[in-house]
Amino acid sequence: MSDAMLNMWISFFALALMFISAGAAIFSREKLRGVVQKIVLAFSFICLIVSGLIVFLIVIGGPTATM
Repeated sequence: MSDAMLNMWISFFALALMFISAGAAIFSREKLRGVVQKIVLAFSFICLIVSGLIVFLIVIGGPTATM
């Protein structure tokens, strides 16, 4: 697998983490209360931070296609 294709799949994983983060945050705000709400919000925040770091590293890596 080429570097460009690997970066694409890694960025898709980061995008999925962002969707999971948004869904978990909305779910915890609407349906949960107490300690469980705090745990799910912390999980959501961790997913968002990890996905942001992944996207940052992919973007900083620059283009990978060779011509």
